[in-house]
Amino acid sequence: MSDLLDYKCPNCGGALAFDTALQKMKCPFCDSTFEMSELEQKDEVLDQQPPENAVTEDKFDWNTDADTDWQGEDENMSVFSCKSCGGEIVGDANTAATSCPYCGNPVVMSGRLSGVLKPNYVIPFKLDKNAAKAKLKEYVSSKKFAPNSFKTENKLEEIKGIYVPFWLFDSDIDASVQYDATRVRTWSDSKYEYTETSYFDIYRQGNMSFLNIPVDGSTKMPDDLMESIEPFDFNEAVDFQTAYLAGYLADKYDVDMNSSIPRANERIKHSAEDTLRGTVNGYTTVTPKASYVQLLNGISKYALYPVWLLNTDYKGEKYTFAMNGQTGKFIGNLPVDKGKMAALFAGATIGIGAVAYAIGAIFGLF
Repeated sequence: MSDLLDYKCPNCGGALAFDTALQKMKCPFCDSTFEMSELEQKDEVLDQQPPENAVTEDKFDWNTDADTDWQGEDENMSVFSCKSCGGEIVGDANTAATSCPYCGNPVVMSGRLSGVLKPNYVIPFKLDKNAAKAKLKEYVSSKKFAPNSFKTENKLEEIKGIYVPFWLFDSDIDASVQYDATRVRTWSDSKYEYTETSYFDIYRQGNMSFLNIPVDGSTKMPDDLMESIEPFDFNEAVDFQTAYLAGYLADKYDVDMNSSIPRANERIKHSAEDTLRGTVNGYTTVTPKASYVQLLNGISKYALYPVWLLNTDYKGEKYTFAMNGQTGKFIGNLPVDKGKMAALFAGATIGIGAVAYAIGAIFGLF
């Protein structure tokens, strides 16, 4: 059984949690607040934690012939003991912070964030659960093709704040792109229309620097969903402390740095190509022919970024939304009202028909 970090109020013994508005730890019972620096000593436990596979207790192996079937057990699950009530908490291999289902006490599974698993930085939540709910309402209301009943009847089944692991990549690059381009000129006289097409080979080269290119380090989080709520402002990142996790969920990475590098390369290459393409102007067509990127001084670091995940149910279908817990940027998929779509196309058809009738009447066709 693994150990847990919890944060107790020294005044009343209540469970402390990170307050997004105050950017401090706060007790919900006596309203006492504490600066993050006052809790730094709690993180000393991270450097004292043994590896998860270390032998830390007596082991007695008994060979029995009992017919016990353990095939249904998940080898990646772990059991933790809550220090507040003694309840047992079951978490998967990547759960780093959660709350006790019995007493609600926020807990951090400290052994999951020790050694190489300890993040370098964390961006604290700035927006709370109520802000996430309000954003969902605003987002749904702004979508004209969402069913009216979805806007009024959908009920949140789950809303959770989670710190998502990200690998952040810094690098200088040399980039170059070759293009085929054309420039078309047309003119006419009393007899003919003329078209002149000129062809060009274009070359662009530049040196660029990239800082904190994020790559999601959790297989639970779709890359496209996480990239849709970017950017995060790394200027507000702070050195990691477990106290920031209190009251939220957190995952450790299950996609390591080396496995994240291809996605980082792809994002850097795409950004470099877009930047160089923006310098090619004044042509009718521009077609990339070849591009090259040379990476220089590439380094990476590990951080936790704040994300609100919201799940709702509508007519038996699940819909998932995500909100950047720092900036409030919101994204999600919505059902479409087929009736509203049909009315739109019907209106467009009527409009086209009216124009056709007017043209026909001019030429005496109707």
